[in-house]
Amino acid sequence: MLPRWSKAISQFARVNSELGRHLCSFSCRDYSKVAAVAADPTEKIFNVNTEVNLNKMFWTKPHSLALAPDSPLRVEDPQYEGIKRFTLKLLRFYSKQSKSIRGANVIYCRVIHQVDRPAIYDVFNLEKTFKTTFSLLVIHMWLCLRRLKQEGKEGVELGQYLYEIYNHDVELRVSKAGVNLLLTKWMKDLEKIFYGNIVAYDAAMLPEAKQDELENVIWRNVFSDDGTSTPDHAALLPLQALSRYVRREFNCMSLTDKEAIFSGNFMFTPLGSSKAGTV
Repeated sequence: MLPRWSKAISQFARVNSELGRHLCSFSCRDYSKVAAVAADPTEKIFNVNTEVNLNKMFWTKPHSLALAPDSPLRVEDPQYEGIKRFTLKLLRFYSKQSKSIRGANVIYCRVIHQVDRPAIYDVFNLEKTFKTTFSLLVIHMWLCLRRLKQEGKEGVELGQYLYEIYNHDVELRVSKAGVNLLLTKWMKDLEKIFYGNIVAYDAAMLPEAKQDELENVIWRNVFSDDGTSTPDHAALLPLQALSRYVRREFNCMSLTDKEAIFSGNFMFTPLGSSKAGTV
């Protein structure tokens, strides 16, 4: 995984030189100073929240992530009657494919709601760079795709729509970062990284996997930039917390019913200091 990231980062630095951004080396003594890779120059870098107690987070029993029936965050299909419903039927608004596409859009909105908000970078002491955002996107996409796969062919088909939406979003993010040349090659490289990460996360969750395998995979994919195989002491608490978070969301997704998953009416566990002792 790391050689691909190393190659990708060096390429990104070259094509993004007009932004005046330069890669800084990763310091084992100060892992929070990960350099911004192809970042929007107006993008805010989030500082660690000292109120968060990482040791107390993500120990609670997993539960369904489905939204309550009366939740204002739920998304429901409009129920039209008469000529409106007839017209929409003619336009295949209520077809299985249209419903799947709408569901996939809502699912991806849940993903980016979690990944693009400051809290996830704040809690896990990560700088908001292209690499960290992409790595977190992959983790949450893996959680969704794995849960959809549990529903058989129907879930796999919905997962394909979800992946297409994700892929389009990543392309826009790469373009926004200033990469206009060799965009197709870039997307192919990121696709390889995506599938490589998915395989690694799947393997880390197998019953026969080593106890620290998930931590090792997250370290390589999210935190490490210099090729080190193990985290230093400063990185250990955020790494362990993110590992617990991923494992807990993995189990929470399994407990979330099919209707909530397919419609996107679920929310990942909220992050932030107010939830530090309860999630």
